[in-house]
Amino acid sequence: MKLIASFFPIILFFIAYQSHGIYVATGVAMAAALAQTGWHWLRHRQLEKMHLLTLGLLLLFGGMTLAFQDPTFIKWKPTVVNWLFGLAFLLAPLFGGITLTERLMGQAAQLPQPVWQRLNQAWTLFFFAVGGLNLWVAYRFDEQTWVNFKLFGLLGLTFAFIIAQSLYMARHMPPEASAGEP
Repeated sequence: MKLIASFFPIILFFIAYQSHGIYVATGVAMAAALAQTGWHWLRHRQLEKMHLLTLGLLLLFGGMTLAFQDPTFIKWKPTVVNWLFGLAFLLAPLFGGITLTERLMGQAAQLPQPVWQRLNQAWTLFFFAVGGLNLWVAYRFDEQTWVNFKLFGLLGLTFAFIIAQSLYMARHMPPEASAGEP
Protein backbone atom coordinates (compact mmCIF):
# COMPACT_ATOMS: atom_id res chain seq x y z
CA MET A 1 0.00 0.00 0.00
CA LYS A 2 2.86 2.37 0.86
CA LEU A 3 4.42 1.82 -2.58
CA ILE A 4 1.13 2.52 -4.36
CA ALA A 5 0.57 5.64 -2.28
CA SER A 6 3.94 6.96 -3.39
CA PHE A 7 2.67 6.96 -6.98
CA PHE A 8 -0.38 9.11 -6.11
CA PRO A 9 1.07 12.35 -7.57
CA ILE A 10 2.18 10.54 -10.76
CA ILE A 11 -1.27 9.03 -11.28
CA LEU A 12 -2.94 12.41 -10.76
CA PHE A 13 -0.39 13.98 -13.13
CA PHE A 14 -1.37 11.43 -15.79
CA ILE A 15 -5.11 12.00 -15.31
CA ALA A 16 -4.78 15.81 -15.37
CA TYR A 17 -2.55 15.65 -18.44
CA GLN A 18 -5.19 13.74 -20.41
CA SER A 19 -7.75 16.51 -20.05
CA HIS A 20 -5.78 19.70 -19.35
CA GLY A 21 -2.22 19.34 -20.66
CA ILE A 22 1.27 19.42 -19.21
CA TYR A 23 1.08 22.65 -17.23
CA VAL A 24 -2.10 21.85 -15.32
CA ALA A 25 -0.80 18.30 -14.79
CA THR A 26 2.43 19.69 -13.36
CA GLY A 27 0.51 21.91 -10.92
CA VAL A 28 -1.72 18.99 -9.93
CA ALA A 29 1.31 16.77 -9.27
CA MET A 30 2.91 19.49 -7.15
CA ALA A 31 -0.28 20.02 -5.12
CA ALA A 32 -0.78 16.26 -4.71
CA ALA A 33 2.79 15.76 -3.51
CA LEU A 34 2.45 18.62 -1.02
CA ALA A 35 -0.86 17.21 0.25
CA GLN A 36 0.59 13.72 0.47
CA THR A 37 3.61 14.97 2.42
CA GLY A 38 1.38 16.99 4.74
CA TRP A 39 -0.88 14.01 5.32
CA HIS A 40 2.12 11.80 6.11
CA TRP A 41 3.43 14.39 8.55
CA LEU A 42 0.07 14.63 10.33
CA ARG A 43 -0.21 10.84 10.65
CA HIS A 44 3.37 10.01 11.62
CA ARG A 45 4.96 13.28 12.81
CA GLN A 46 8.01 12.53 10.68
CA LEU A 47 9.08 12.66 7.07
CA GLU A 48 11.54 10.41 5.29
CA LYS A 49 14.50 12.02 3.52
CA MET A 50 13.51 10.32 0.26
CA HIS A 51 10.06 11.93 0.35
CA LEU A 52 11.51 15.35 1.07
CA LEU A 53 14.05 14.97 -1.73
CA THR A 54 11.46 13.95 -4.33
CA LEU A 55 9.05 16.65 -3.14
CA GLY A 56 11.78 19.29 -3.32
CA LEU A 57 12.79 18.22 -6.83
CA LEU A 58 9.17 18.14 -7.98
CA LEU A 59 8.60 21.64 -6.63
CA LEU A 60 11.85 22.87 -8.21
CA PHE A 61 11.41 21.31 -11.65
CA GLY A 62 7.63 21.75 -11.64
CA GLY A 63 8.02 25.37 -10.59
CA MET A 64 10.50 26.01 -13.39
CA THR A 65 8.16 24.28 -15.86
CA LEU A 66 5.32 26.58 -14.85
CA ALA A 67 7.41 29.73 -14.53
CA PHE A 68 9.09 29.36 -17.93
CA GLN A 69 6.20 27.53 -19.63
CA ASP A 70 8.70 24.90 -20.75
CA PRO A 71 7.95 21.18 -20.18
CA THR A 72 11.63 20.28 -20.52
CA PHE A 73 12.11 20.88 -16.79
CA ILE A 74 9.41 18.44 -15.65
CA LYS A 75 10.71 15.87 -18.13
CA TRP A 76 14.14 16.04 -16.46
CA LYS A 77 12.75 15.52 -12.94
CA PRO A 78 12.47 11.67 -13.10
CA THR A 79 16.00 11.48 -14.47
CA VAL A 80 17.46 13.66 -11.73
CA VAL A 81 15.61 11.69 -9.02
CA ASN A 82 16.76 8.35 -10.44
CA TRP A 83 20.35 9.50 -10.89
CA LEU A 84 20.44 10.82 -7.31
CA PHE A 85 19.13 7.46 -6.06
CA GLY A 86 21.75 5.71 -8.19
CA LEU A 87 24.43 7.93 -6.71
CA ALA A 88 23.17 7.18 -3.18
CA PHE A 89 23.40 3.43 -3.83
CA LEU A 90 26.84 3.84 -5.37
CA LEU A 91 28.30 5.97 -2.57
CA ALA A 92 26.56 4.50 0.50
CA PRO A 93 29.28 1.88 1.19
CA LEU A 94 31.81 4.70 1.53
CA PHE A 95 29.81 6.05 4.48
CA GLY A 96 29.54 3.33 7.09
CA GLY A 97 30.88 0.43 5.05
CA ILE A 98 27.47 -1.10 4.37
CA THR A 99 25.51 -1.12 1.13
CA LEU A 100 22.26 0.79 0.90
CA THR A 101 20.38 -2.39 -0.01
CA GLU A 102 21.50 -4.00 3.23
CA ARG A 103 20.57 -0.88 5.20
CA LEU A 104 17.11 -0.90 3.67
CA MET A 105 16.41 -4.64 3.64
CA GLY A 106 18.84 -6.14 6.15
CA GLN A 107 16.13 -6.43 8.80
CA ALA A 108 14.01 -8.57 6.49
CA ALA A 109 16.65 -10.82 4.96
CA GLN A 110 19.91 -12.45 5.95
CA LEU A 111 22.16 -12.64 2.90
CA PRO A 112 25.88 -13.12 2.34
CA GLN A 113 27.85 -9.91 1.86
CA PRO A 114 28.63 -10.57 -1.84
CA VAL A 115 24.90 -10.87 -2.52
CA TRP A 116 24.21 -7.52 -0.85
CA GLN A 117 26.98 -6.00 -2.97
CA ARG A 118 25.56 -7.44 -6.20
CA LEU A 119 22.07 -6.24 -5.30
CA ASN A 120 23.44 -2.79 -4.55
CA GLN A 121 25.28 -2.70 -7.89
CA ALA A 122 22.11 -3.82 -9.65
CA TRP A 123 20.09 -1.01 -8.06
CA THR A 124 22.80 1.49 -8.93
CA LEU A 125 22.78 0.41 -12.57
CA PHE A 126 18.97 0.29 -12.64
CA PHE A 127 18.60 3.87 -11.41
CA PHE A 128 21.20 5.22 -13.83
CA ALA A 129 19.67 3.24 -16.71
CA VAL A 130 16.06 4.32 -16.14
CA GLY A 131 17.21 7.91 -15.70
CA GLY A 132 18.89 7.74 -19.10
CA LEU A 133 15.92 5.92 -20.62
CA ASN A 134 13.61 8.68 -19.39
CA LEU A 135 15.68 11.29 -21.26
CA TRP A 136 15.80 9.12 -24.37
CA VAL A 137 11.99 8.88 -24.42
CA ALA A 138 11.58 12.58 -23.55
CA TYR A 139 13.75 13.71 -26.44
CA ARG A 140 12.94 11.05 -29.06
CA PHE A 141 9.17 10.88 -28.75
CA ASP A 142 6.23 13.25 -28.44
CA GLU A 143 4.99 14.56 -25.10
CA GLN A 144 2.04 12.13 -24.87
CA THR A 145 4.39 9.17 -25.32
CA TRP A 146 6.67 10.52 -22.59
CA VAL A 147 3.71 10.97 -20.21
CA ASN A 148 2.60 7.38 -20.86
CA PHE A 149 6.17 6.16 -20.37
CA LYS A 150 6.51 8.14 -17.14
CA LEU A 151 3.53 6.34 -15.62
CA PHE A 152 3.44 2.93 -17.27
CA GLY A 153 7.02 2.45 -18.46
CA LEU A 154 8.90 3.61 -15.38
CA LEU A 155 6.39 2.00 -13.04
CA GLY A 156 6.43 -1.27 -15.00
CA LEU A 157 10.22 -1.35 -15.15
CA THR A 158 10.43 -0.71 -11.42
CA PHE A 159 7.98 -3.50 -10.57
CA ALA A 160 9.75 -5.92 -12.93
CA PHE A 161 13.09 -5.05 -11.34
CA ILE A 162 11.70 -5.56 -7.83
CA ILE A 163 10.34 -8.98 -8.83
CA ALA A 164 13.67 -9.96 -10.41
CA GLN A 165 15.50 -8.78 -7.29
CA SER A 166 13.14 -10.77 -5.07
CA LEU A 167 13.73 -13.93 -7.08
CA TYR A 168 17.49 -13.38 -6.90
CA MET A 169 17.32 -12.82 -3.14
CA ALA A 170 15.19 -15.94 -2.64
CA ARG A 171 17.90 -18.05 -4.30
CA HIS A 172 20.43 -16.86 -1.72
CA MET A 173 18.33 -16.98 1.43
CA PRO A 174 19.55 -19.45 4.04
CA PRO A 175 17.28 -22.48 4.45
CA GLU A 176 14.82 -22.21 7.29
CA ALA A 177 15.43 -24.47 10.26
CA SER A 178 12.94 -27.31 10.39
CA ALA A 179 10.23 -27.05 13.01
CA GLY A 180 11.15 -28.90 16.16
CA GLU A 181 14.91 -28.80 15.58
CA PRO A 182 17.01 -27.13 18.25
